Amino acid sequence: MTFDIAAHLGAITREVRDREIEGKPGKVIIASRVYDTTPADLWDALTQPDRISRWFAPISGELKLGGRYAVKDNASGTITACEPQKRVELTWEFGGYTSWVNFSISPADGGTLLELEHIAHVSPHWTQFGAGAVGVGWELGFLGLAAHLKRPADDVRAEGVNNWETSPEAKELVRQASAGWGKAEIAAGEAPEQAHRAAEATRRFFSGEPPLET
Repeated sequence: MTFDIAAHLGAITREVRDREIEGKPGKVIIASRVYDTTPADLWDALTQPDRISRWFAPISGELKLGGRYAVKDNASGTITACEPQKRVELTWEFGGYTSWVNFSISPADGGTLLELEHIAHVSPHWTQFGAGAVGVGWELGFLGLAAHLKRPADDVRAEGVNNWETSPEAKELVRQASAGWGKAEIAAGEAPEQAHRAAEATRRFFSGEPPLET
């Protein structure tokens, strides 16, 4: 396995914020990382279907402003804003719920900064899993993106399935990422007991372990 998990964990920044969304209480998770590449290359990796499929998942639809997209076996939605090499915003429709995802890129020391916002209404799902519910999943994507940018011709996504998902390496990534999102929630004002419980629920889910008893 060629994923550099230690480098990823040292490079990722996690933040949680409160935000009112359409008149209802909401939460925003913000993940960011600097990649050793140009804004043009990072933009291409985020927006070209053939490249997306090699580090994230197969995607179909019209990848343009106002277009509908669909991620295989995952979410679908509409692209609501697009500034080439700067930002793309979209709805994230999954399981009967709609949330919002914004990507922005900008030059930074050492390469190009990618910042992701995932915005959602507060729900029982959030109460159970907290920020890690989406944060850990996006971190796995950020990890795959890092590998892809180093080896753009390879299908790095294929390297992160089957046995790897239950490997000690993968479980350690999930453990540290879940704990990291718990810390971000505490920093945003969440009660430590609730944040730790949600982080443990997330860790168990991504590690294939039984859920916490209610």
